[in-house]
Amino acid sequence: MTTRRGPAPDRATELEGRFGDPYEPGNPLGFTAVLEADERAEMFADGESALDDYGLNAEFVPPSHGGRLDRMDDLIEVMRSVYRRDPALGLGYGAASFIASTNVWSSASPEQAAEVARLLLSGRKVACAYHELAHGNDMANTECAAMPGPDGLLLNGRKEVVTNIRRADALVMFARTDSRRGSRSHSQVYVDKSALAAGGFRDLPRFPSTGMRGVQLGGIEFTDCPLDAGNLLGTPGHGLETAMKSFQLTRTALPAMMTAALDTGLRTTLGHTTTRRLYGGPVSDIPYVRTALAESFADLLLCEAFSLVGARALHLLPGQTSVYASAVKYGISGPLMDAMHRLSVVLGAQSYLRDGPNAIFQKMHRDVQPVGFGHAARAACQISVLPQLPLLARRSWSSPAATDPHLFRLDAQLPELDLGRLSVNASGGDALGAALLALPDELSDEPEGQRLRSEAQHFGQELRRLAEECRSLPPRELTFLAEPASYEAVDAYVSALMAGSCLQIWRHNPGDPFLGRPAWVRAALHRLHARAGTGPRELPDDLVQDLYGELLDRHTHDRSFGITNRPFSGR
Repeated sequence: MTTRRGPAPDRATELEGRFGDPYEPGNPLGFTAVLEADERAEMFADGESALDDYGLNAEFVPPSHGGRLDRMDDLIEVMRSVYRRDPALGLGYGAASFIASTNVWSSASPEQAAEVARLLLSGRKVACAYHELAHGNDMANTECAAMPGPDGLLLNGRKEVVTNIRRADALVMFARTDSRRGSRSHSQVYVDKSALAAGGFRDLPRFPSTGMRGVQLGGIEFTDCPLDAGNLLGTPGHGLETAMKSFQLTRTALPAMMTAALDTGLRTTLGHTTTRRLYGGPVSDIPYVRTALAESFADLLLCEAFSLVGARALHLLPGQTSVYASAVKYGISGPLMDAMHRLSVVLGAQSYLRDGPNAIFQKMHRDVQPVGFGHAARAACQISVLPQLPLLARRSWSSPAATDPHLFRLDAQLPELDLGRLSVNASGGDALGAALLALPDELSDEPEGQRLRSEAQHFGQELRRLAEECRSLPPRELTFLAEPASYEAVDAYVSALMAGSCLQIWRHNPGDPFLGRPAWVRAALHRLHARAGTGPRELPDDLVQDLYGELLDRHTHDRSFGITNRPFSGR
């Protein structure tokens, strides 16, 4: 397996070529084969073989260990080529190992990191065993334990609804290592399954699911299972801190990968509505249909713009991504699910059929739903952001300041990803918020600059209003016991970050034939207003026509509907 390849756009193009046109019925790696595997609730075996040949696991391993994980935005773009065909393949083959390995690269010993790199680069899998049904996202009350025993540690307890736990060669497990309550009661544990004592564990039955049917969700139960004390990852008692840092990568990357499912949903709907005739003409001539397509396109661009900035912030603003990562997960999951639902209304009965030319839609519609709860629920992300808002308001939202333009330029180079610089708390730092406040003074006096200046002023004023509210929030309102109005503060903050990201990408890519035009950013901001109830729901006719024309052009020339507008294979 070759691990060294060229830049990420070239790698994504290579992967597209290996998979071919997904809409071609005779393609053994196309949607027909994907749907057959889904009907059997199996992983797409031929797809896994193709990813073995490509060496996808190298995308999850840092260059220092022989892999290709040097840029988070590059990883996301490569993985979109998998997710747009089969999100279950994307998660079940690789992203699950990515979730587990992020904990290793940030905290493990050199020997442990080398072992995990060896496993991944040889095409094996590592599972992340965090979840317990009894506790959900409440990790502080996790019961599965790795307590001192006669010759090291003894594992006791259950892990449930874990991707690939039976297929994996190793586990990264979150376990209680101290019976006392508190933030130092849990650790990360590395478990080589081949070294576990017979009789010390048993596999639990598979958990079937409605979406992501092929993903193997399982569980494991330990009973006095001995484990060497040297299998602890990082400093004992620091498991929660390690998890909070690794979440900054996964909460950013996983929802961003899932935007490719919306690309496929939109591409399928567009193909159907331009060929299906109704009332004497193509369905796409109906104004409601064109508006729905344009709005879904705007939602896709909004989500990819925000996730791009979030991914680059991991390199350029690592001390602040404890806020941004949760904001990305929360901010883009809602529009993704809503856009797929909107497209299902356009497709009507076609969105429900499990065979035929549009059958991939119903799978994508089901598979996209875990973006709202998988790995971390949207509510958990709100709770992660909420307690940081008052300090952000005091330290960052009163001093407008420009930030690094490399966050927004598509052609910008980035420094190496340094997980050691991640922090569990942003300590009041919010460069994106401060940059939004500075933006109105940086825009030109040309008509479009003036129009978008008013948008920047609106969202900047929202941030200032929010600052006043957050300064007076009592302590109870910064916890999971907060009233609904306090959670709405997170909505307003995330909307401001999303608006700022779109405006800055437009501003810093003036030479891009699409991103340098104002139509897409106007449409994306319109979608934010519509979601917040601060503006009309329907896109103006001029934006509908502009975005619909762009959709048709990209569809005709086999290009992505996302921010990068890169070549795709097939329809």
